[in-house]
Amino acid sequence: MNRKLPLGTAFRAATIFTLMSMSVNTRAQTHPSAAPAGSHGEVPVKEVVLFSSGVGYFQHEGSVQGDGQTELRFKTTQINDILKSLVLQDLDGGHVGVVTYPSQDPLAKTLGSFQVDISDNPSLGDLLNKLRGASVTLSYAGPNGVENFAGTVLGVEKREVPGGKEGAAAVEKSFLNLVTDQRGIRSLEMDRVDHLELNDPGLKDELNRALAAVAGARDQDKKPVEIHFNGPGERRVRLGYVVETPIWRASYRLVLPTIDPHAAKDAPKNAKGMLQGWALVENQSDNDWKDVKLSLVSGRPISFIQDLYQPLYVPRPTVVPELYASLRPQEYEGGQGGAVGRGGMDEEESARDALQSGAVGGVPLMKKAMEVRSRNVASSAPGLPAAAPAPEPEFNLARSVAPTTEAAKVGELFQYVVGNVSLARQRSAMIPIINDPVAVEKLSIYNESVLGNHPLNGARLKNDTEDNKHLLQGPVTVFDEGRYAGDARLDDVPPGQTRLLSYGIDLQTNVIAKALQDQQAIQSGKIVKGVLQLTRKFVSAKEYSTENKADHDKTVVLEYPVRQDWKLADTPAPVETTDKLYRFQMNVAAGKTEKFTVHEENVQSQNVSLLPTGLPQLQWYSQTGEISLPVRNALAKAVNLKQSVEQTQGDIRDRDAQVSAISDEQNRLRENIKTVDKTSAYATRLLKKLDDQESQIEKLRNDTSALRSKLDEQTRALAEYLNDLNVG
Repeated sequence: MNRKLPLGTAFRAATIFTLMSMSVNTRAQTHPSAAPAGSHGEVPVKEVVLFSSGVGYFQHEGSVQGDGQTELRFKTTQINDILKSLVLQDLDGGHVGVVTYPSQDPLAKTLGSFQVDISDNPSLGDLLNKLRGASVTLSYAGPNGVENFAGTVLGVEKREVPGGKEGAAAVEKSFLNLVTDQRGIRSLEMDRVDHLELNDPGLKDELNRALAAVAGARDQDKKPVEIHFNGPGERRVRLGYVVETPIWRASYRLVLPTIDPHAAKDAPKNAKGMLQGWALVENQSDNDWKDVKLSLVSGRPISFIQDLYQPLYVPRPTVVPELYASLRPQEYEGGQGGAVGRGGMDEEESARDALQSGAVGGVPLMKKAMEVRSRNVASSAPGLPAAAPAPEPEFNLARSVAPTTEAAKVGELFQYVVGNVSLARQRSAMIPIINDPVAVEKLSIYNESVLGNHPLNGARLKNDTEDNKHLLQGPVTVFDEGRYAGDARLDDVPPGQTRLLSYGIDLQTNVIAKALQDQQAIQSGKIVKGVLQLTRKFVSAKEYSTENKADHDKTVVLEYPVRQDWKLADTPAPVETTDKLYRFQMNVAAGKTEKFTVHEENVQSQNVSLLPTGLPQLQWYSQTGEISLPVRNALAKAVNLKQSVEQTQGDIRDRDAQVSAISDEQNRLRENIKTVDKTSAYATRLLKKLDDQESQIEKLRNDTSALRSKLDEQTRALAEYLNDLNVG
């Protein structure tokens, strides 16, 4: 059943259709249809450079005709990078014009800049109130049929009118007051207005632009950037920019070399392993990559974000006329130590030639290396029959994967270049970048803090890849004799450097770590102005007992922590030293146990003031053999002087004790005298004894006074001797 829309609803629907038409027309103005053919150039992505620092450089190439332009769309978060890094070239005689992009101002602020302000989402009545004085033409479905009116908007008012039925409540309706030339001021019910048009082209254009701003704000995450090129004819153009991208990562597969355990001991045992590297890249842009040149740069250039997109407004003071305000007060604003050279890492010259003779990829390099190794083993082992050429190993990474990358150094960085890469947007890919033989030595790596009883299966890998490639950090899947052996982690490895890898627990090797008793001794001493300056040496040792239960010899790398102020002593030099670790290396024969002891010493200085130091400590220092004889003789004299001082101090204490004892006895006698007859013989005897004791006290006090004078002289003599003493 068909139903007619109410006039107000019909008008709003027509208004929506008009707004949609305005939006379309605005887009047509952005790309004028009258422009010559080909003026909107297609500039696809042709080159992508991804850095391991989280940014990428994208280069577009294409052509334009005449005064042309191209449009790229970016995420809002990328606009700052575009404004900071965009580079443009018009290659065939033209020049770059302006680059336009939407404002970052809030929508309300943008809408407020137009003559027709629709920032508060006005109704039609509110909009017409804002357009008071505007000339309009409208159709009105009144009681007498449809009438056409032309006039000037006076305003819109709301009135209460009776309801449609008798007794119904009054309803509120909006009325447009229109000033006409012939009919005066007419008040028209808004619900009956069927069509309304602005007569002023400028005002209509302002409304169209405001609506276009509203339409453009719907997609807040995407912003169009229009680039204009000016010049005659068809020309090549190029543009590039740097934006944030996911970092490209690397993962590796390492095939360990196979060593014949029954070969002669002097036979070379450093056959090449095979390292295969894959780059993991993501296309998170809004453009498909089709036959692009992809460069993967291993390096971390400094990059930052600066907010260039957000408009900045400088706050300005509000000036008040001097007539109404007084002057305001003014405010004025003011890894060390690399590996020691080791012959074990040198490769066979003939095997090197064989391995480097083929191209990276399809040539079976491993087969050639195995043949060379087999011939050397056969010729080096007395009594063994000559071996037939070894068949090509089944597990051969070089046979199936052929990297198409070119490796090169770019300044201080290193890059892998892959041509003709096609990758749809929001897709990821694995790209082979390395498939080279590398020097690998099997090891067992022991670190007590990692695992107490067993070392880890590991390897020492040397980055001697072809073209001096830089190995980016990443996981390594290790294969041994064609089988999965474990996973390892690889740090960044520049060309020529070595790294250790560990990928499993070596259960065939046991290690017992035992700390030996620490010792300390005085190493030397001298006296400077009464201060004995001693040098003490602390000695520490730890023993590692390594048992090899396997049927072949093993090379064990022992990691020992570097301790501050401690130095190695009477210990073989480490093969490597890092900021935190010493790495020692030892060979353990099959079924044997080897012991390795790490000795360390720590030399410390100690200052001892001789004057307050006790006599027993001084006597011990004077008899210590590590201190030189002149220093010990000087200490012996100081001991004699110190003994004299202490002897006098003892005499003084002895006399003080006697005086104290006599005084206590006198107190007892005085108490007894109080209880007896003063004329008795016993009282006379007590008084005689008190008199004798007084004489004793007087003599003792005289002796003490003399001893104190003597002590002062002895103390002064000791101090003068020590203060002027410089020996050693």
